[in-house]
Amino acid sequence: MPTGFGRLWTAQTVSSLGDGVSHAALPLIALTLTRDPMALAVVTAAGTLPWLLFGVLGGALVDRWDRRRTMWVMDAARAVLLAIPAAAALLDVLSIPLLAAVAFLLGLGGLFFDTAATAYLPDLLGRDPVLLGRANSRLRGAQTAMAGFAGPPAGSALLALGRAVPLLANAVTFLLSALLVHSLPATPRTVPEARESLLRQARAGASYVFRDRLLLGLALRPAVGNVAFLAVETVLALFAHERLGVGTYGFGLLLTAEAAGGLLGAAIASRLGRRLGTGTALTCTAAVEGLAILSLAAAPNPYAAGLALAVCGAGMGATMVLGPSLRQAIVPARLMGRVASTSRMLAMCAAPVGAFLGGWLATAYDIRTPLYAAGALLLAMTAVTASMTGNRRVEAALRAAAPAGGPDHPATRAPARQESAPDVG
Repeated sequence: MPTGFGRLWTAQTVSSLGDGVSHAALPLIALTLTRDPMALAVVTAAGTLPWLLFGVLGGALVDRWDRRRTMWVMDAARAVLLAIPAAAALLDVLSIPLLAAVAFLLGLGGLFFDTAATAYLPDLLGRDPVLLGRANSRLRGAQTAMAGFAGPPAGSALLALGRAVPLLANAVTFLLSALLVHSLPATPRTVPEARESLLRQARAGASYVFRDRLLLGLALRPAVGNVAFLAVETVLALFAHERLGVGTYGFGLLLTAEAAGGLLGAAIASRLGRRLGTGTALTCTAAVEGLAILSLAAAPNPYAAGLALAVCGAGMGATMVLGPSLRQAIVPARLMGRVASTSRMLAMCAAPVGAFLGGWLATAYDIRTPLYAAGALLLAMTAVTASMTGNRRVEAALRAAAPAGGPDHPATRAPARQESAPDVG
């Protein structure tokens, strides 16, 4: 792995720790302000709205901009932004509208950072599918460990010191990440299409996804998944308090169980893809996630709920290594930002639907109803996307990408090299 990858991994690990702190703290902070499920849904959905409004255009801008600079500027801006709700908490003027506004702006910064990072990684690794799989496994593993395993208990503990403390902690992690990303090596900038408007370039990236059945299937999988997962996430804190009888620290432990499963899923993703094929592995993980969410809804106690979340996390962790690694290996560098942002936009646009669906179902029926609906949706999704991301289609796409590099292109190398490389380290 190139030296620069170590710094990128460290930056995202530090930032993910802060995200984990906020992931546990923000719902609990919101609960101190309201118990209305729809108000909680507003805060959850606000962070995903930038993808709906600016997703495709953001990808076109990233393909024009220096990707490394985009990443560190966005991290620095988010560090400053988090000082606003922290100050409001100290002054006791924090409100649901303010939390929603901050979530929206954090989501906008995340749009540009995530798109730039996705496009930067294949440039850093020379578009080698083996290295991309290994790198995404390590990045996803670190993200899961920090954002879910270490961060949530820390967020719950920091919240006991005051509502501003976890927000300030996340701001510090963004600042450290910005400094590390700033030190990364520069990669060659792609040559923009001559005399094309930003809107036309954005449309070209979206068309590339919608016209390719495999890329569309890879994009639909997280889109449908986000409807289900956000329906669960919107009511999870309330579900844990009212149905499972757990307190603030117990809620953090439930998120930690999910993260532990995600860490395992990310670690075995490459091995699972080699054994089953990437397409079959993605279908299997969707089924596992659906069954796990149904088990969570029926969980009689916190221990059963924690086990269900761990299994669901394993499926999610494997999916989020397999899908992006495949996309990065087959998409041309000049389109990477737009294809990544279009795919992410579909997923993130589905998230507000899931958030409001979860809030509505919990209000109109029962707190368990969003969980049952989410599990059923995930199981139904497996039949829809299985044919679009099957093994034959994946192998054909990798072969089509290989001629650009000739017989020595990474996609044509013998599998012996893959077996000799560890999945994570």
